[in-house]
Amino acid sequence: MTRRMTLSFSVRDSKTCTTQVMTWTRISRIRLQKDHFVSLTLAPLKYLPFYLLLKFFSRDNDSEEDEDMTIKPDDSIIVCASNDDDVSHLEIWILEVLSDGTVNMYVHHEIIIPAFPLCTAWLDCPIKSGEGKGNFIAVGSMELAIEIWDLDLDEVQPAAVLGGIADIKKKGKKKTIKYKKDSHSDSVLGLAWNKEYRNMLASASADQSVKVWDVNTSSCTVTMNDHTDKVQAVAWNPFASQILLSGSFDHTVCLKDVRYPSHGGYKFPVSADVESLAWDPHSEHSFVVSLENGTVTSFDIRLASSDPTSATKPCFTIHAHDKAVSSMSFNPLVPNLLATGSTDKMVKLWDLSNNQPSCIATRNTKAGAVFSVSFSDDCPFFLAIGGSKGKLQLWDISSEDAVLNKYGKYAAQKRPPKS
Repeated sequence: MTRRMTLSFSVRDSKTCTTQVMTWTRISRIRLQKDHFVSLTLAPLKYLPFYLLLKFFSRDNDSEEDEDMTIKPDDSIIVCASNDDDVSHLEIWILEVLSDGTVNMYVHHEIIIPAFPLCTAWLDCPIKSGEGKGNFIAVGSMELAIEIWDLDLDEVQPAAVLGGIADIKKKGKKKTIKYKKDSHSDSVLGLAWNKEYRNMLASASADQSVKVWDVNTSSCTVTMNDHTDKVQAVAWNPFASQILLSGSFDHTVCLKDVRYPSHGGYKFPVSADVESLAWDPHSEHSFVVSLENGTVTSFDIRLASSDPTSATKPCFTIHAHDKAVSSMSFNPLVPNLLATGSTDKMVKLWDLSNNQPSCIATRNTKAGAVFSVSFSDDCPFFLAIGGSKGKLQLWDISSEDAVLNKYGKYAAQKRPPKS
């Protein structure tokens, strides 16, 4: 089996005194290899408050060390979940663009986590208080629990735990496991944070279920059992925040309104195990799904039918890679630009204009088998890449002539700060 990464980028708002993070994640199927990155989370650093309290930092450090530990307003942050020598941890990377245009990246600090990470999702909802904004990463793992870690604190325990094992009893050779109420009963493979209803976190599991959690109360509010095999990925519609996609090894994608969990939803049949899902941030009706057989398929949800005997026709299907397409990322600032990463070690950029996709750039980033790709939410031409070699890679796609020729007008564009 091979393994996986997710990505998170961030930027600081000077009005909040320290820093802020925003993240988007892309997870794919369980792939386990030794001593490599598992999950990468990329986020642009200007939307959320990030009050970093490092216990190991003292006033006695010299000015150069102080400079390294200070997160500047125009820095970006990348959170990488990784595993080295059986030790799992979250690495918080700083990405800074120097005055000469070169990019400097380094690890700012790290948080040791107790379980092997499979997926991540960033969220800004303050755990339990529900007021203001926080800076948290939810981590799904081979364990049954979802742990939520405060990235602003150097802590040894998660801020909250969703589900998990309540008790294990042994009687002779027989072992009885008691789960916490509404817990998943197998590995958590996918996570998605709802940016509109900020206390809501969706999870996908190998137990074939999808759950929606209220992180303020650490309780499960909805459980859906619409699949017949492991559920690999979940994704909220950015335009209609009650709509949730789930993709499974049963070769279907399910579209559900979580307000009506008993409704069967709408099924989109696909030709292989689902690896990842992504909504088009520039079109409320469109999403893409990547598969284990190397294909990427696009659907328009307006064409969906509730009749299980009627298969929804895709907008397009492309044979994107020679192996599984483990991760995808739409550019949040540039319409019709999609990045795909694969276990064939290649990363590709696609122009999806008019539902006639064309590959405009291909690169072997030397990351090994690619498990995660994610565009920066602030800098349209920065693409973070994580793979089996365990080294974070950054591709400045503006170095590609085809990208500049088609999308050069977006080079100076940045997402406006939220009010």
